[in-house]
Amino acid sequence: MSYSEREESILEELERWKSKLYSYETNDLENTYDKWIEAAFSSLPDEVNEKIFQNLDTFLFHLHSLLQGSQMQNDARESILATARVFQDNIAVVEDLRNLTIDQLHYIAEQHAGRHRMYSFIQGGITGTGGFVALGADFPAIAVINLRSIQLISMSYGYDVQTPYEMMTSLKVFHAATLPSRLKAYGWEELITDLNKKETYFFEENDTLTDHSWLEGPIKQLMKGLAISMFRKKRWSGLPLLSMAIGAGVNYQLSRKVTDFAEKYYQYRYLHEKQMVLNNSVEE
Repeated sequence: MSYSEREESILEELERWKSKLYSYETNDLENTYDKWIEAAFSSLPDEVNEKIFQNLDTFLFHLHSLLQGSQMQNDARESILATARVFQDNIAVVEDLRNLTIDQLHYIAEQHAGRHRMYSFIQGGITGTGGFVALGADFPAIAVINLRSIQLISMSYGYDVQTPYEMMTSLKVFHAATLPSRLKAYGWEELITDLNKKETYFFEENDTLTDHSWLEGPIKQLMKGLAISMFRKKRWSGLPLLSMAIGAGVNYQLSRKVTDFAEKYYQYRYLHEKQMVLNNSVEE
């Protein structure tokens, strides 16, 4: 027994995607930004740096816990299980989804990913109206949308984020997916390393999620806010259409990249674990 023809095809797609990830070449602007941000944080005392990223990590942990324990999340879990039972009526818990084919899992995941990309688009459009409340809520809102989309993709592939390991994994996927393009390969490698040592890996207190290289994403969101503020007074039919287009477009593109990265990871993990099972069967 081995991979099906379809699974072989998806594995080849993953390899091509990884090749693009690893072959990304930085430009002069990105190199200049790296030097600037490193110099800026190097000038700060170590305790200040530690406090900044500690607060960011705490924000993400609390955000994840809030989503995880919500009724909305429970409803989403039941929706995923109900959809899965269309394919196999003996699906009882999230882990049972791994008995489905990879195309069936993709169908379930894409339902939720597509919906959250649309949420991101709408939320960006609302931010683009330039209101003080909308601008202030933009970063927390986009973080909620993208983190939740990863949680639902994780559950769609049979990995329940209610467990401590899967909770940390989904946060690390969020971190890697929101890294700048030139650093995504490093984020991917870290995820694969954790996957290979899963049996012995536990999150420790001194482990961190965020660092100065991750801040490019939030800084881009800040620049988006500045662009919106600049163009919000340019109105057509009473609406700031240009600033709304900027907000909607930037947020949609971010969510598209996040959901694409997350699904690639869980597809790889599904195929990797299936190969492990096949290898164990051969040895026995």
